[in-house]
Amino acid sequence: MAINFLSEESLLSKEELQIRDSVRSFVAKEVEPTLKQAHRTEEFPKELIPRFGELGLLGSNLEGYECPGLGDVAYGLIMQELEYADSGIRSFCSVQGALVMFPIWAYGSEELKQRYLPQLSSGEMVGCFGLTESDAGSNPGGMKTKAVAVDGGYKISGSKMWITNGNIADIAIVWAKLDGRVTGFVVDTKSKGFKAQLIEGKFSLRVSVTSELILDEVFVPEDHRLTGLDGLKAPLSCLTQARYGICFGVVGAATRCYDEALSYSSSRTIFEKPLSHYQLAQAKLVGMVQEITKAQLLCIQMGRLKEAKTLKPEQVSLVKMNNCRIALDVARDARDMLGANGIMDEYPVIRHMLNLETVNTYEGTEDIHRLVVGQAVTGAPSFR
Repeated sequence: MAINFLSEESLLSKEELQIRDSVRSFVAKEVEPTLKQAHRTEEFPKELIPRFGELGLLGSNLEGYECPGLGDVAYGLIMQELEYADSGIRSFCSVQGALVMFPIWAYGSEELKQRYLPQLSSGEMVGCFGLTESDAGSNPGGMKTKAVAVDGGYKISGSKMWITNGNIADIAIVWAKLDGRVTGFVVDTKSKGFKAQLIEGKFSLRVSVTSELILDEVFVPEDHRLTGLDGLKAPLSCLTQARYGICFGVVGAATRCYDEALSYSSSRTIFEKPLSHYQLAQAKLVGMVQEITKAQLLCIQMGRLKEAKTLKPEQVSLVKMNNCRIALDVARDARDMLGANGIMDEYPVIRHMLNLETVNTYEGTEDIHRLVVGQAVTGAPSFR
């Protein structure tokens, strides 16, 4: 259950609370029962995808083209409830909405919007986002994937790494350098020369499909180029959308770990009284409430700025940096409180702890976001 220690819920509208509660009910009834087995077998529960679409969880803050058009805070709360279950579940919906639907919605032609957004919103079609490369992570501008103009379109060659949804995607938003400038393309994954290779053996985000994309002179029609904005600003704007959802999502993961730690310590008897009655245990629980409460307030303020269209990327960086770190710390403390049981998948804590190691890294590491905020407050970029 959500922590409401400073009456944070009073800052939310009745509609926002209703949306949050409906997603919470869905997660408890339909998502959580699938997770233990999905984690063990390293498989994404694909049967949930149509339900995501039915409930309006895909691209929920986008308007038009059969998208739900919800407010940004409501969208954030959806991400929070999904990640209360698992970061991989939130990642699927986050990638679909923020990294696939958003660039088409923001930078695609009217034809592309009409063709893809309704199917992506309903879950009939799945997408992935190809930006990161094995040698171009924190510096996406160092990508080696290239596009060359040919009759009727372009041919793209290169590879992308750590791509969520890659092996189940119908389309891929691929970023490549065209005449030295970063450009986006909507690529049909059935195209000749396109291959997705599953990355297996992960200890984190096991309930998520992670792939390497290989493109060998893949032809993309002229009308499948994203022309609304060229250059690195385009993919970075997409990442800002996704990071916004992560900021809320990790609050859900942290809250799940806190809930488990509180429940476990209240029932676990040590020296004839519950663990939760000891000072050290209470100090850890209070630390969790303290940090989760601050993270919630950061999210709500960030959401209101986004709804007012005044949110800056560096503000998202601050919240992403803060919330991912506190969520990981909460998960580690919860794992410690559960003792040996903390490493068993009968409890969700170890799964969340391992997932958060990745979430703290992807879409901008903690250190990179620290440098983004540093540039904002000093005016001096320190990346080079």
